[in-house]
Amino acid sequence: MAKTTIPRAVVPSTPARKPSERWLRIAKTRQNAKSGVLLPCGRMVPMNDTHQNPLFAALNPAQQEALHRLNGPVMIVAGAGSGKTRVLTHRIAHLIATGVPPETILGITFTNKAAREMRDRVRALLFGNLAPSAREPLLATFHSLGVRILREFAPQAGLPRSFSIYDRADSLKIVKDSLRELGAEKQWEPRALLSAISRAKGDATTLSAYRDRAATPFEEIVVRVWERYENALQRTNALDFDDLLSRTLLLVESQTEIQQILQERWRYIHVDEFQDTNAVQYRLLRLLVGKEQNICVVGDVDQNIYSWRGASIRFMLNFESDFPGAAQIILEENYRSTQTIVAAANELISRNRNRIPKVSHSTNEEGSPVRLYAAYDEHDEAAFVARTIRERLQEGVASREIAVLYRANFQSRVLEEALLRVGVPYKVVGTRFFERKEVKDILSYARAALNPQSTADIARIANTPPRGIGKATLAALLAEREHTLAARARNAVASLRRDLKAVAAVLATEPASHAIRHIMELTGYLRMLEASKSEEDKERAENLKELVSLAAEYDHHAPPAGIEEMLAQAALESDQDTLRDNHEGVALMTVHAAKGLEFAEVFVVGLEEGLFPSYAGLNDASRDEEEERRLMYVAMTRAQKQLWLSWAQSRMLFGNRSVQAPSSFLSEIDPSYLEPVQAEEEAREPLRVIYLDE
Repeated sequence: MAKTTIPRAVVPSTPARKPSERWLRIAKTRQNAKSGVLLPCGRMVPMNDTHQNPLFAALNPAQQEALHRLNGPVMIVAGAGSGKTRVLTHRIAHLIATGVPPETILGITFTNKAAREMRDRVRALLFGNLAPSAREPLLATFHSLGVRILREFAPQAGLPRSFSIYDRADSLKIVKDSLRELGAEKQWEPRALLSAISRAKGDATTLSAYRDRAATPFEEIVVRVWERYENALQRTNALDFDDLLSRTLLLVESQTEIQQILQERWRYIHVDEFQDTNAVQYRLLRLLVGKEQNICVVGDVDQNIYSWRGASIRFMLNFESDFPGAAQIILEENYRSTQTIVAAANELISRNRNRIPKVSHSTNEEGSPVRLYAAYDEHDEAAFVARTIRERLQEGVASREIAVLYRANFQSRVLEEALLRVGVPYKVVGTRFFERKEVKDILSYARAALNPQSTADIARIANTPPRGIGKATLAALLAEREHTLAARARNAVASLRRDLKAVAAVLATEPASHAIRHIMELTGYLRMLEASKSEEDKERAENLKELVSLAAEYDHHAPPAGIEEMLAQAALESDQDTLRDNHEGVALMTVHAAKGLEFAEVFVVGLEEGLFPSYAGLNDASRDEEEERRLMYVAMTRAQKQLWLSWAQSRMLFGNRSVQAPSSFLSEIDPSYLEPVQAEEEAREPLRVIYLDE
């Protein structure tokens, strides 16, 4: 998706609502907090009665302990499938039931999907009393929290009142342009340079500090590109994804008054997936925690899989020393997987040294063995997966209950071909809705109208619909040299400016969905797609209709706050956010994208040395081997009832056919948990003669 414009909105005050009976019941509960909890039936039960209080009744003893310890620092070590989301939501609901004002509670997650799920669960636990309003807990991702803080304190942060968010595609384009300016586009890989800049920002390293320590040719070119990169961001009033946190950290660190405001605003802070925090996020957290030290973090060192983007397990390992007196609660009951899957995963991860010791145990049945298939090559492996899934669908398993996980994205192609051949529906997770061309085009109109300095958006929409704006005219437009153009070109530019002015007027006065409809009508985009006979265009038209439906979810905000919030969420969408709970089709995704998800049956493919574990992840240090093992642990623990593992004896990699060895991780699992699967010969892919020296 393209960058998103986030002006600092002045939102009219919302008319006061008449309190509902249910909300009055919550208010009464607060008044009687010392006495107990008022149930929907009207009966009062003791607050900490673990048998009668419904917030305790559904929890095991370790989970209940998290509700008893409401004050002071708490670290919950939550194994895979141990019900950590349930604990967090019950804890937040319990805080509210005991009289803590909802708006003083902050919950931080790593995906929008997780934030929505937590919000819905808290509302359900409180009998639906938390209707959308200002008086509810703030449940957000780190990045959306950064957007919120920077928007509120834009002048103090040294930012314009409206700024844009660059996504990775926009950032990558700047890096490529910078390399061309330097005449170095053939010597350096743009993605590697962008990753280095992103990693430095995530580690709270400034450009100045990076410049001072640059010692290698790679680091020196990073400095030169970074300088141009920052200049481009400033020219277009834009921040990149990492700036949302690094600029927030700089603001809160340098402005003690703002720090105090935020500490007083959020007195109880909760952090999910704490093992995945990086240096900037952790430093920001420590600044937000007030003198009362009411912070509760939930995580699992065994599921830390993002060190390549700055996440560090040391923050979790050092939590008790950073927050003296912190309580540690370990959740070891696995409610997701069978005993066999849990035992196999335990044995694998126990080989890691850098971890907090725990032994998960399942509350479910023993279950079937983990099935292991040794394929001839990647085609045979894909055919086996497709055949097996088709059989499982015929036996009544829903397609949305099955996932195929792989280490790298390139592995999906052969799997897609095999699934298509046998007629199995599937969805490749990672194809983000907001990255589709037609969606980006419409949203670019909104962004350009809100932020006239957004040159990338203006370039995108200049000829949508066609206006006769060529490259030379566009260059003059972006350089603000329209006076040098011929009359026809000036008229074309004037047409674009009129359209943007009209869009800006609608954004300022109309709800989000009305504004999106107006842009579609103004451009004729939807009419054009609907008039086409192409099936692809018909699908694109449906995507635009879905965009209007999505925008309607933000209509309760006063203009232009609704469209601003929608654009922010579009910029912050993750791979997991693309997978709806009611999706149809088998899910194909990388193991990283599967984090936090669960499926009845899971296939983990490509378990070969060099692929999984990836040799790319083993070149630096032994700690990377542990991360690869953690990644395998995450893959295994996505499965609820059945886990399938497979590897290929031969695979085409980077254009060359190579002989593959089974993953060392397979030898780390007790054979008693594994059951080799032999494919029926007539079902196997036809045997191909492979010449390895070609």
